[in-house]
Amino acid sequence: MPVKIGHYFDRPDRLTKTVDQIPLPQASPGTERSLTVVRYRAASARPFVYLQTGLHADELPGMLVLDHLMRKLDEADARGMLEGQIVIVPVANPIGLSQRISRSHIGRFDLDSGGNFNRHYPDIAGPVGDLVDGKLTQSAEGNVARIRSAMARYLASLDDIRDEADELRLCLMRLSCEADIALDLHCDSESIMHLYFLQEHWPQAEDLHRLMASECTLLANKSGGEPFDEALSTPWLELQARFPDLPIPPACLACTVELRGQHDVSDDLAARDADALFRYLQHQGVLSGDPGPLPAPVSSATPLSGVDMIEAPVPGIVSFKADPGERVKAGTVVAEILDPTTGERTEVTTRQTGVVFGRRAHRLVRRGDIFIKVAGEKTLEGREGQLLTSR
Repeated sequence: MPVKIGHYFDRPDRLTKTVDQIPLPQASPGTERSLTVVRYRAASARPFVYLQTGLHADELPGMLVLDHLMRKLDEADARGMLEGQIVIVPVANPIGLSQRISRSHIGRFDLDSGGNFNRHYPDIAGPVGDLVDGKLTQSAEGNVARIRSAMARYLASLDDIRDEADELRLCLMRLSCEADIALDLHCDSESIMHLYFLQEHWPQAEDLHRLMASECTLLANKSGGEPFDEALSTPWLELQARFPDLPIPPACLACTVELRGQHDVSDDLAARDADALFRYLQHQGVLSGDPGPLPAPVSSATPLSGVDMIEAPVPGIVSFKADPGERVKAGTVVAEILDPTTGERTEVTTRQTGVVFGRRAHRLVRRGDIFIKVAGEKTLEGREGQLLTSR
């Protein structure tokens, strides 16, 4: 019988912490899934930080990181260090977590609809703008409060849900829409630590960039596909544009944190990342205590439009010539693709000077597959629209 080692769900003496289960609609008779939501809340609800992981359910490093973080938060809670509110969803996608085909885990896409679990979140700027039209003032603080309230009311009113995955998206939005900071923990296939932010949140977000020792931080106000983080942050920019004469700050700093690669799952790495997140919460005033000075940055932020999303020109077996974290120059051969039926090898070069920050773990590619990514300072010609998924 497995032994529990000081599990945070079994600590009834905590004064601020609650654990709730939010049921998802039944996909079929006799089945039911739910979201686990962990809350740490002081008397003041601000600052409010929301963290989730496992939205792409086959990306596991974040689950271990949040386990370590919650153990640290339990101790902080016992010492009375809570100054704001922290909401954690340790498994943001129980649907994807349960999906398998022939013993292979499929956590990125919904097998029912084929949709990416981190795409197609509702664009709430228009209806929220309608709700607050005529009610905003010259008080930035008051406008933020009114807009957050309108976001919560609008999301609560939505009931035209087609399936379990849509309800999941809506639940996550309802939990996070009033947050000051929202961190969505992911990982790439084979990768270095990297972050995604809105351009508008830089350099405000530099403290997280430094604490996480991000080797590649990518900036864009709209990356395409309506991912979770942008569903929370871009409405503020759209409302600014709609009401240009009123003070509306970008009041939700939302970030996708890519915790290296899918196989980088270890307690050593998770403890290090959890410590960085804990110190970040201290720097943001959510937890009391001295977080120490910010470390020096290990990289500079660059535009997402400067990423060379390199596609396979032919099908075959990949032999990489550049590793994640390696700096390359435009024209460098980053891979060769072997046709095992002929022995012919095709060299693949990058058009960008920068850092290799991600590559595909599976070495068999089809023509057109994106299989290695290089981030640089220069925006590349033609890089617009679907910046996360197209060359």
